Amino acid sequence: MGDIPKYLGDAGTRAALLDMLLDHVYLSLVPLVVSIVLAIVLGLLCHRFRRVNATLVALSNVVYTIPSLALFAIIPAVIGTQVLDPLNVIIALTVYTTALLVRPVAEALAAVPAHVTAAATAMGFRPLRRFLTVELPLSVPVLAAGVRVGSVSNISLVSVGALIGTGGLGTLFTDGFRQRYLAPIIVGIVLTLVLALVVDLLLVLLRDRLTPWARAGGKP
Repeated sequence: MGDIPKYLGDAGTRAALLDMLLDHVYLSLVPLVVSIVLAIVLGLLCHRFRRVNATLVALSNVVYTIPSLALFAIIPAVIGTQVLDPLNVIIALTVYTTALLVRPVAEALAAVPAHVTAAATAMGFRPLRRFLTVELPLSVPVLAAGVRVGSVSNISLVSVGALIGTGGLGTLFTDGFRQRYLAPIIVGIVLTLVLALVVDLLLVLLRDRLTPWARAGGKP
């Protein structure tokens, strides 16, 4: 523990830590945003078509069981990227997070009261408008819970990418183990935890902003 002040006292180390932190944010949050969009589309298909629901949910469960390191290694061979290309990690985490969110999105849409959608239809709302202005907003609380889990999962899994040369803060773990130096490992753990907490807090604030009725303790 006494090595940490010495480790952080070097200006070059602090600059490297900032670069790793920014890389970690990029590698974890870009897949999260992309997967939210994909999961909403797939979740809507699950909600509209029962046969699609069973197939996609089962497929999502299978995909989520694939070991992350194996997926990181397979993707370059599938899409033809370089092994150290950050795109490999982005695609892998997008696949994982989409698989994680499909079921919550479908369940959230199914939980929207039928009389609410019926009222919107009676008011002349076409399906797309009804989905964007009624069903999706009412699904935000359940969807937000899944997104929070996905964000923590992504921030954690990015570190695994360090084993193939692209891992943001995970580089601190591999360097620390290789050099048998504890300071970077501890710093990496702390920064990863802080990043996860900050992102989770921002998602909670965004959820509350999008659901003012829940914040007021009432119904929409």
